[in-house]
Amino acid sequence: MKKIISAINNAIKKYSMIDDGDKIAVGLSGGKDSLVLLSALSQYQKHAKKKFSLIAITIDQTNGKTDFSPLKDFCKHLGVEYHIENSEIFDVVFEIRKEKNPCSLCAKMRRGILNSTAKKLGCNKVALAHHSDDLIETFFLSLFYEARLSTFLPVTYLSNTNITAIRPLIFATEESIKNASINMPIIKNICPVNHKTKREEIKLFLSNLEEKNPKIKEQILNAIISPERYNLFDKLLK
Repeated sequence: MKKIISAINNAIKKYSMIDDGDKIAVGLSGGKDSLVLLSALSQYQKHAKKKFSLIAITIDQTNGKTDFSPLKDFCKHLGVEYHIENSEIFDVVFEIRKEKNPCSLCAKMRRGILNSTAKKLGCNKVALAHHSDDLIETFFLSLFYEARLSTFLPVTYLSNTNITAIRPLIFATEESIKNASINMPIIKNICPVNHKTKREEIKLFLSNLEEKNPKIKEQILNAIISPERYNLFDKLLK
């Protein structure tokens, strides 16, 4: 966990993610990433110079049919307030809309409910558990399937809700998160398309590259986050 806390400390400082008086909602899905994020932020909070409060929010996509009591106990152990927001996301995506490619709609609905719930609970920021592997994978998803160079930002202001989304795990690898999540109460992902998405194809692509160059992800990450390394056509447009 020390490695994770060091990573979020670097991200918070580099991108000015947290200010005095912030009330931060942590999106707690029950997956390893969000559990590690909440635990790390809870520990970071105890020694941080800037004082802020935390609340964990779980979006129940099955409208009350999922047992989140392990997460409730986890938050109680950390001393973090916990809130469950019921939703009909699964019914809408898989039963009503019968989406063939459900990930985009599902993610959009989850983000919308999380942000509105955070706002309702008095939060001004939402902490999301995207890590460095997610950043790199999103870059290649945009490149391969949207023909554009794009990925998410470490800090994003959402004007429609007056909420700022932050991603404190941006410098943490998925492997380090996996190691830190041992013995945490991970909730099984019940999504029927889990591990069957284009993102999984990108993971395999990167894994194959990594076999030949173990530092490939580190190099890609540095290229993405370091503007001085950009060498694209926009420099010709003046």
